[in-house]
Amino acid sequence: MPDLLPAQNNSHIHGNLHVPFTFPACGQRINGMISSESSQPVISDADCPPERASLAMRLTVLVAIIVPFLGLAAAVTMLWVSPFHWTYILLLGGMYLLTVLGIGVGYHRLFTHRSFQTGPVMRFIWAAFGSMAVEGPLIRWVAVHRKHHQHTDVAGDPHSPHTHSDGKAEGVLSTLRGLWHSHIGWIFDKEPPDLDKYVPDLLKDPVVRFIDRTFALWIVVGLVAPAILGGVLTHSWMGLLLGFLWGGLVRVLLVHHVTWSINSVCHLWGTRPFRTHDESRDNALFGLLGFGEGWHNTHHAFPTSARHGLAWWKLDMNYLVIRIMEIVHLARNVRLPSPQRISDQRRSRES
Repeated sequence: MPDLLPAQNNSHIHGNLHVPFTFPACGQRINGMISSESSQPVISDADCPPERASLAMRLTVLVAIIVPFLGLAAAVTMLWVSPFHWTYILLLGGMYLLTVLGIGVGYHRLFTHRSFQTGPVMRFIWAAFGSMAVEGPLIRWVAVHRKHHQHTDVAGDPHSPHTHSDGKAEGVLSTLRGLWHSHIGWIFDKEPPDLDKYVPDLLKDPVVRFIDRTFALWIVVGLVAPAILGGVLTHSWMGLLLGFLWGGLVRVLLVHHVTWSINSVCHLWGTRPFRTHDESRDNALFGLLGFGEGWHNTHHAFPTSARHGLAWWKLDMNYLVIRIMEIVHLARNVRLPSPQRISDQRRSRES
């Protein structure tokens, strides 16, 4: 299957040797980019930090970030006036399971990296579950992620913690600034104008286009479904409200920050078992919470692999679901790296 991503700038990689690389800010010099006005390499204006989105869009994003926090506060407060019921935890867990799988299996491994193939019904289901995570319409999500892989941790990466320093902060402050940008700050940036070039395949898929156009509907479904279940299972209007809070808003809060931590935490802290051109890390905590997405260095070493937890002890629930789908003939052409390729890519103890 052809690679859907444009060729990546690996100017700081020489053969199998990972050369130490200083991540540049806008206007700093970097190998591989030559200015027409100077013989010295520089970053072009196109590689400068993106502009902020419009005020209306930033307010919309702010509401989407703050409302789940308010939902958590309301849910905890309601514990003082309504008896605790395990139904709400089950709704939280069930909706978390569906939407994290929707992001990991659907948005990420199926639609972004084509790690496996499946029919239109399963594409519809995974796209819908992913949309209920409230992380943006499918086509934009995939385009931004493919752009991230093309420019990982160098200028042009939409959400790297290593490229968002203005030179005024150093040490801990610089790290915190990059962490904020990669976790939440980048969401307030203006949408890049060239995203369509990253998703020509999805723009031709009628299932994907339908789910993308009806994104708002799936947000509503993801919030209303646990509310209805809460009301039905507890036979009360209070159950409906608490189902909405725990299975809806609190669940969205958890899914958001687990997913965003893959962008931020997993490019700062963790292990690097494989050679890559970037600063991706395998992080055990988010490997668990993200159902395998936290094995991020492994993913960047083998981006089209359906399995991220290549070691037996690295739990990868997303891959287990894909494997079950393959066994029951709901998935085909599941892509995995060969043992030889894994061995060749592994970092030596001295590196």
